[in-house]
Amino acid sequence: MRIQMLPRYPGVFSKHNLGNDEFVSKLLDRRWALSCPDTKINQVMTLYRKEGGLCGNNSFKNINNPCLGEGMMRKSHPFSSFYVVRDDLLHPLVNGNKARKLDAILPVLEDNAATDVVTCGGCQSAHTAAVAVSCAERGLKSHLLLRGEEPEILTGYNLVSKLYGNVVYVPRSMYAKREEMLTRHAELVLGCNGSTYWLRDFLEDLSLYHLASNYKSSEEDAVECHEKTRKVVIINEGAGDAIALLGLVRLVRYLSQDHLFGKKQALKIVVDAGSGTTAIGLGLGVLCLGLPWEIIAIMLADDIEGYRKMERNLISEFFACFTSYLGDYPPGSGVDFVIVNWVERSLPRKFGKILEGEVQKCQRIAQQTGILVDPIYTLSAWDLATQLSENGEDDAKVVMLHTGGTLGMFGVAQRCKSHFKMPDKGDNITSPNF
Repeated sequence: MRIQMLPRYPGVFSKHNLGNDEFVSKLLDRRWALSCPDTKINQVMTLYRKEGGLCGNNSFKNINNPCLGEGMMRKSHPFSSFYVVRDDLLHPLVNGNKARKLDAILPVLEDNAATDVVTCGGCQSAHTAAVAVSCAERGLKSHLLLRGEEPEILTGYNLVSKLYGNVVYVPRSMYAKREEMLTRHAELVLGCNGSTYWLRDFLEDLSLYHLASNYKSSEEDAVECHEKTRKVVIINEGAGDAIALLGLVRLVRYLSQDHLFGKKQALKIVVDAGSGTTAIGLGLGVLCLGLPWEIIAIMLADDIEGYRKMERNLISEFFACFTSYLGDYPPGSGVDFVIVNWVERSLPRKFGKILEGEVQKCQRIAQQTGILVDPIYTLSAWDLATQLSENGEDDAKVVMLHTGGTLGMFGVAQRCKSHFKMPDKGDNITSPNF
């Protein structure tokens, strides 16, 4: 896989004095959905590599409590290795990057007295399931527009969405016009009492949300709930909103602590990219803290022009929002720079398609390390992290952000039955033939 290095961070940043803790402290001084940004970190060693087959034939070993901080600099074994940030363990149903995006979004919904949330996604969308569960936990109603037809058997994220939220299946022709579809459904949910908003409508006042006095406790809110005017808020597909970037910036600051990865060690952070919001948020965190880290995102759902457009739009919204912190940044002046290295899969394919041998690779990784990756998203990040760590071209350590999505395996197994063939009767049950 060829990774193209692109020019990053032109002079537009220097006048904003980014790359310091004071700026980030102000930026992150607000309420969060996650009580703390902590996450588990594993180290995975590649014991050997014998070429053959689609994914090669690696053997892996998981180190549950690796040496971090200064200990990272001391190479104590002859094998290549990379680190795995286990965001897949954040929540049993709202894991990975979904929890990070909602980390900043949910308090904004509460502070603005939202009563209903409308969003959309694919039939097995981890995003819609995360919104449904998170809203239910906070007494909000979620309304989820899922692309396509209802499956004969509900499973995975589709089942979670149905259990926690209000699901409507939308024809693909209608789903193609997402903004129109979401607006129309929000108006149906609203009825004749209240108002509708897009999440981006709250950007202008976002810098005020760190003030605790702006927020009423859930107990106070419960007392007044019968008097609430309906307030419906629309969240973009995949939470592709500038507000969501804050949760990823918070994660970067956590990881940059001296006892973890620190601020001096060069890192290559690999992440799979659906909407691309997670990678862009990580890139902004690296930029704002002035870290010697590179964000490498594997494009899965769009081409490079689509991801770069998303990158430009989100970064422009982000900087326009936080003018009070940045000084003289002129909203609408246009920003064109790169903070993410977007790369293709080693074997590009249509989004959602899996290839022969990939499920077996996921099985082998799970059995050898206890880490479950899926063939649609996180396997691509695992493979690239393995490759980069084996290349060892510089002193940078390789880190994979495990974005979760493990419940999606149930949907994949339902849709791609031939890739999950169970052993025939009489086969050795200790060696399943998936």
